[in-house]
Amino acid sequence: MPGIYLAAILVSAAGVLLLDRRWRLAAWRAPRRTALAVGIGTAFFLAWDAVGIAAGVFVKGDSALLLGVDLAPHLPLEEPMFLAFLSYLALVAWCGALRLRERRKTDAAPSPSEAAR
Repeated sequence: MPGIYLAAILVSAAGVLLLDRRWRLAAWRAPRRTALAVGIGTAFFLAWDAVGIAAGVFVKGDSALLLGVDLAPHLPLEEPMFLAFLSYLALVAWCGALRLRERRKTDAAPSPSEAAR
């Protein structure tokens, strides 16, 4: 069924977006910085793909799950969408890990009254 892969990427991205919104990890905390980071990450991975395609390492397989729209030879429409999702997911996960680390530091620190004893 054409489009299932793209739909899965978009549904997954919506889930990460909801987590980001709930915890204000990336886009809801710094939208410009998030857009820049996702854009740079996506561009890097697209360049990586271009090198792999030119070297003959990356090829597009046949799948009924793809829409069938190619942006370039061996570069389906779903690829940049996946790379943007991957970059955003990594950023949200990183921001979440930093938040957890800060929370653990705060929880582990003795209160001022305990420190005075």
